[in-house]
Amino acid sequence: MTTPPAVARAVLDFYAKTIDESTRLTGSADGRLELIRTKELLRRHLPQAPATVLDVGGGPGAHAAWLVADGYAVHLVDPVQRHIEQAQVQGCTVELGDARSLSAGDSSYDVVLLMGPLYHLPDAADRRRALAEAFRVVRPGGLVAVAGINQYASLFEHTAFAHLDQEPVRTSIEKILATHVHDGKRGFTEAYFHSPQLLDEEVRGSGLRDVVVYGVEGPAWSLLKATEQYTRESVADSGLFASALTAARLAEPYPELLAASSHLLAVGRKAPLSA
Repeated sequence: MTTPPAVARAVLDFYAKTIDESTRLTGSADGRLELIRTKELLRRHLPQAPATVLDVGGGPGAHAAWLVADGYAVHLVDPVQRHIEQAQVQGCTVELGDARSLSAGDSSYDVVLLMGPLYHLPDAADRRRALAEAFRVVRPGGLVAVAGINQYASLFEHTAFAHLDQEPVRTSIEKILATHVHDGKRGFTEAYFHSPQLLDEEVRGSGLRDVVVYGVEGPAWSLLKATEQYTRESVADSGLFASALTAARLAEPYPELLAASSHLLAVGRKAPLSA
């Protein structure tokens, strides 16, 4: 395979200079909701510990931390040096690297997580390459889990911020809804936002089977964000949070509610070797 292009400088700078990703899943109620739901969804599908997990694009190790605590052997790969330094305290091994060109050998891990790379690869060819690499390094019968940002997440989020009616914001969100691509000029960095159907198609296209797509936060996550935005107080331990978590769980069986979540999680398996 040819060497992939370097990770976009805007993406590297965003995580190195603009945002501290280490607090994103603990510093707000909707972040905490994402973490709780991601953990419970992954735990349904993970093999028993000890098993080997390759956490690709694992950032500062938010998921590596609880996986290590659960008894898994985790190796984290990320293109951001700051994240590698932060992840070193989580009990996993770490490596600076790119989801599109992994150093791991063929069929070398029981589980491969892609919890961030796909939404930082606006080019479909790059997303296919990252998925192909995950498929290559997971063992036959092994699990691959892939996160995506929902196409409609920015619509709900900027409503919660109470500025969607402002012309520049409205125009930006219209472009995201129409193209699935965020250009990185406002707020978040360069990104691709999936519909549930597109994420399903891309994951299945990598060769994985038995693919299931979940809505992570459910239909009420933006209520948490809006409440904290207006009150400037945490609702992470409130009845509202408990209701939003319950709503996410109740919404799972209904495909029409997938598009209401901020994040999507697709899980699939590599076919086992023939007996």
